[in-house]
Amino acid sequence: MSGCCLSFRRFAACFAAGFAGCLAACSPPGPAAPPVPTEPAAGVTQPEGWDGELTLALPVDLNPDPHILEFELDARVAEVEIAPGQSVSAWTYNGSVPGPLIRAQVGDRVIVHFTNHLPEATTIHWHGLRVPNAMDGAPGHTQEPIAPGASFHYEFTVDDAGTYWYHPHLDSSAQVGWGLYGAILVEDPADPDAFGDDLVLVLSDLSVDEAGALLPADNGGEFGDLFGREGSVLLVNGRILPTLKARVGKPQRWRVINAARARYYNIRMPGHLLTRLGGDNGLAARSEELYSIVVVPGERADFVFTPQGEPGVAEILQWVPVERGFGTVFNRPREPMLNVEIVDLPAVLPEPIPRELRRIDPIDVSGAAEQRIELTIVTDSDGAVVMGINGDPSWEAEPLHAQVGETQIWRIGNQTDFSHPFHLHGYFFQVLDDARIPEWKDTVNVPTASELAIAVRFDDRPGMWMFHCHILDHAESGMMGHLMVGEH
Repeated sequence: MSGCCLSFRRFAACFAAGFAGCLAACSPPGPAAPPVPTEPAAGVTQPEGWDGELTLALPVDLNPDPHILEFELDARVAEVEIAPGQSVSAWTYNGSVPGPLIRAQVGDRVIVHFTNHLPEATTIHWHGLRVPNAMDGAPGHTQEPIAPGASFHYEFTVDDAGTYWYHPHLDSSAQVGWGLYGAILVEDPADPDAFGDDLVLVLSDLSVDEAGALLPADNGGEFGDLFGREGSVLLVNGRILPTLKARVGKPQRWRVINAARARYYNIRMPGHLLTRLGGDNGLAARSEELYSIVVVPGERADFVFTPQGEPGVAEILQWVPVERGFGTVFNRPREPMLNVEIVDLPAVLPEPIPRELRRIDPIDVSGAAEQRIELTIVTDSDGAVVMGINGDPSWEAEPLHAQVGETQIWRIGNQTDFSHPFHLHGYFFQVLDDARIPEWKDTVNVPTASELAIAVRFDDRPGMWMFHCHILDHAESGMMGHLMVGEH
């Protein structure tokens, strides 16, 4: 974190005590003084209809067992309303964008009866979940593509609390870009009330023409492949500029999923500190207060937003350009994403958020084998751009190898002109960086002209697993590899 790490309440106490140096040490400036709280936030509800414009569809549970979530899911083209009076013919799960929210608790069984009503084949990848290899949704490796009119039965147990999502892994840039994605929330009943009320926010975009129709998957040609296709319409939970209601001092736990093909999101609210709890795979070891949180494609962020300001004032959460490579921020304006309306209700006093959240022991890497992974962009003899891993596109690459029970260090290098969000299927990893708060990850940004190391322990789920850049245009253009985890 850069700048001042003091919350408003700590700063006010410090200043009142006469520590004049506190003010000079804080940069950027902290939040404006909120109204004086009149009661503790515990037991106080969110404003009426606070998340009404952000509600996600829920599947119909077919199983009476409270620990089994069984439902039907189908992929089909449907008209969806993205703003009042504005609809688009999107690719959907169960007719909605995003698809139904899969909400479960640790240890629950999830059974999905999936049918494909799209005009082309598809699969479902359960991004971040430690599913059996046969359930991973990687066509040609864990299952055959699901043809139009065909069905597939997915079944797995959710063993890890956290925020996850699901999406196709066949022609993924096009299918995700046209609307095929949905959220997964695996709850831990032991989470403290101080975190606030859950709000799942799926951030995405759509590429549409002037008439509001979806653009073809190859719009922009080779330039689109290289830069990654960022849509012309920003969506939050499938809506253009929805409104969220908030009460001063009443915490909200925002679980953000970046479901965009290529767009990076920089989450920040003017005059607010955000208390980060974790990301991809549940809580981090410690909470931290930040002015901004960058979420790259495929990644998730879990943080507490505690509203400040004056009742009746509407804040706007904006998309802020993020430097992810050559030309990606040049002359690009900020764009509105979400209205945050501070309601006219008495302010409340939030509970303190614990500093220590979870014990995360570092992976023992003594004697660990090492793998070198270089993210590459080259031109072939015809001048065409070819993306790959270690110089080879995915269709020519030989798989890496590991054994069940083995620990490996992967050194991931990126000397290209673009940053790449690196995603590993099936396994959590730890980034070997002493400056980071320990946490479990499945997606991590590898900035341009950099290298980072991750540690992975391969548990008892053998099979072929994928790893790739989660700028989906890059993955489809060859920046994808394969890992064969063998049994002893």
